[in-house]
Amino acid sequence: MRDRQKSLKYNFVMNVLLTVSSFLFPVVTFPYVSRVLGPDGTGRVAFATSVISYFAMFAQLGIPTYGIRACAKVRDDKVELTRVTHEILFINFLMSILVYIVLGGALAVVPRLGQDKPLMIVISLTILFNAIGVEWLYKALEEYGYITVRSIAFKAVALAAMFAFVRKEQDYVVYGAITILAASASNVLNFTRMYRMIGLKPVGGYNLRRHMKAVMVFFAMSCATTIYTNLDTVMLGFMKSDAEVGYYSAAVKIRTLLAGVVTSLGTVLLPRASYYVEQGKKREFLEISGKAIHFVLLMALPLAFFFILYAREGVVLLSGAEYLPAVLPMQVIMPTLLMIGLTNIMGIQMLIPLGKERYVLYSEIAGAVADLVINALLIPSMASTGAAAGTLAAEALVWMAQYLVLRGEYKKIYGEIRYGLLLTAAFLGTAAGYAVKLLGLADAYALVLGAFAFFGTYGLVLLAAKEEFVLEIKDFLFLKLGKRRK
Repeated sequence: MRDRQKSLKYNFVMNVLLTVSSFLFPVVTFPYVSRVLGPDGTGRVAFATSVISYFAMFAQLGIPTYGIRACAKVRDDKVELTRVTHEILFINFLMSILVYIVLGGALAVVPRLGQDKPLMIVISLTILFNAIGVEWLYKALEEYGYITVRSIAFKAVALAAMFAFVRKEQDYVVYGAITILAASASNVLNFTRMYRMIGLKPVGGYNLRRHMKAVMVFFAMSCATTIYTNLDTVMLGFMKSDAEVGYYSAAVKIRTLLAGVVTSLGTVLLPRASYYVEQGKKREFLEISGKAIHFVLLMALPLAFFFILYAREGVVLLSGAEYLPAVLPMQVIMPTLLMIGLTNIMGIQMLIPLGKERYVLYSEIAGAVADLVINALLIPSMASTGAAAGTLAAEALVWMAQYLVLRGEYKKIYGEIRYGLLLTAAFLGTAAGYAVKLLGLADAYALVLGAFAFFGTYGLVLLAAKEEFVLEIKDFLFLKLGKRRK
């Protein structure tokens, strides 16, 4: 058990490094790209990415999540692991071929899609890279060290390419290609390296049918999630202008970066949670779930408060003054940080390992319906702010539905958290951050100094009140520093 806990900490550290690299790449590149391409160029890429995400959704069939659970359950049996991997790979390849055929037809007959056909084709490479990447296998085997090193290396190459080749407004197709390079091209290495974990020769006894019921449930979940996470961008693209999509994508990009930090712990827990459920270790399962919920609240609350307060400075610094219409959408969408973090734990880490994925599906269908209705009502008059309101309502509804399903476990996963203390620390941090805003500093200086004031106050309040999780983090860091000095 001790080795497993050490491994879990290592996985978490690796995933934090991966999250930080994913955070730094757009933080470094987006201010440059947004100024070179402008709202129209970034809007075109955001629209194409959202459209292709629907095709990728059909090609993947929910395999990215199902594959982790299926492989984690048999990870101690190499022959069975090989068989399961081969079966899932075949399903993925077959669906990818069918999706590319449909995509070709859509580009030929839908005028709005055909407007940027080269960009659509470039972005669609993500479907191929996802198929050969078998990321789910590496995550099931908890190969987070390899995933992190590989991802950082490709992001470094993409970073250099971004500054070298994106030089004018017309380079939005090149920008799209480089984003695919950063996000998915490293999956080629996954495919060539797969032999280290499974056998490449056929092992016989294949049974594709045994996966189909679960795969279709996960596919339905993926559909619902993709609809309410991308529907706002697609509807904006059809109902408004590329510029409005660009404003909204600036707000969403910042939220997405922060969500990666908030969900970093939950990401590494799915294979371990599935393993605990398979072994009947419910106490361990609930223990890591409770810690993950605690971590989300500890991280999401201050991030949401801070970036609502400093929305203007964040948008101007990352995107430029011409993106100021993104400020209000960003403030509206920022509370979803908390909801995304919680549903990532309750849905992906708890309900799915427990075999209750249908409840995750129901919650996401409710979110998708809410998003569709609110977008249709508000986008015509409020544009990107209306889209943000739809996303906020959708995420809130998903959280409420999943919470109701897990309410019997409330005390075990939510009960020991000191909510009043976290809120008090967040409010005091907000007061400190607001005091910095009153100084009237330039945006970059205000953001940096405001962050020191806000998060410094937040952390000191929690330390003074001896918040358990914060003390654990402090002790862990001091232990590591002490070992290094020796």
